[in-house]
Amino acid sequence: MTAESAPARRRTGPGLVSRVGIVVVGIGFVFPFLWMFATSLKPSLEVLSSGGSLLGSRVEWSNYSAVWTATPFARILLNSFLVAAGGALLAVTVSLLSAYAFARLRFRYRDRLFLVFLGTLVLPQEILVIPLYIMASRAEMVNTYAALILPFAFGAFGAFMLRQFLLTLPRDYEEAARIDGAGQLRILLHVIAPLLRAPLAIVGAFLFIEYWNSFLWPLIIIYDQEMATLPLGLQMFSGERGTDWGPLMAAATLAVIPSLLIVVAMQKQLAHGVNLGGFGGR
Repeated sequence: MTAESAPARRRTGPGLVSRVGIVVVGIGFVFPFLWMFATSLKPSLEVLSSGGSLLGSRVEWSNYSAVWTATPFARILLNSFLVAAGGALLAVTVSLLSAYAFARLRFRYRDRLFLVFLGTLVLPQEILVIPLYIMASRAEMVNTYAALILPFAFGAFGAFMLRQFLLTLPRDYEEAARIDGAGQLRILLHVIAPLLRAPLAIVGAFLFIEYWNSFLWPLIIIYDQEMATLPLGLQMFSGERGTDWGPLMAAATLAVIPSLLIVVAMQKQLAHGVNLGGFGGR
C-alpha cells in the first residue's frame, strides 16, 4: 500500500506545482485587464486618488457613453477594422507566395536570400518610418488607408511561419497535380492553400492583431482625425488639460475586445501553430 502510494505522491507533487504556477501566471495576465475594466467604471477624479481600491464611490457607466460622444469612436473603430482586415488579408497573400517560393521553388542563392529576408525581422520599426514616410509622401499616399496597410504587408514573419508549415507537407499531392498538367500557380491555389487552411488562419490572426495595435506608423502617417485608428483614438483622451482617465480606460477596454475574442476563439490553433511553425521542418 505504501509502496504504491509513494510513486503516486511523486507524480502528484510536480503536477500540483505546475497547476499552481499556471494559475499564478494566469492571474498575472488577467489582472491588468480586470484593473482596466474596473478603472473604466470609476469617476475620473477617483482614478488616481482611490489608492489600490478596484472600486470607486459609484459605478460610472457614463464613461462608456462619453467614449462615443467625445470622439468619433465609431469612425475610429471602422478605420481600425478596415486597416487590420485589409492588411492581414494582403499580408497573408504575400506571405503565402513568399513561403511557397522559398520552400518549393529552386533558384540560385535561395537559402541565402531567405536568411537576408529573415534578417529584416530584427530591424526596429523606428528605423523604417523615416524612409517609409518619404516614399509615401512622394507617392502621395499620406493620410490614406494604403499608407496604413502597404508598408508592413511585406514582412518576413508570415512567410517564415508558413514556410515552416510547408516544409512539413509531403510533396506527393504536388507531384500528382504536376503530372496532371497543373502549373505552379494552380498547385499553390488548389493543392497547397487548402492544406494550409489552418496555418493561414493562424498567421492571419497574428497579423490582424499586429495591425490593430499599431501605433507609431499611424501616428506619423495620419494627420486627419477621421482617418485615425484605435491607438490614435485613445490618445485623444489626453490633452493640455490632463487625461480623462475614466473614458480613456473605457475606450481601451472596448479596443481590447476584438483581440481577446480572436485569441480565445483560436487558442488551440495558435498554440499548435507557434510550436509547429517554430520547430517544424528544416
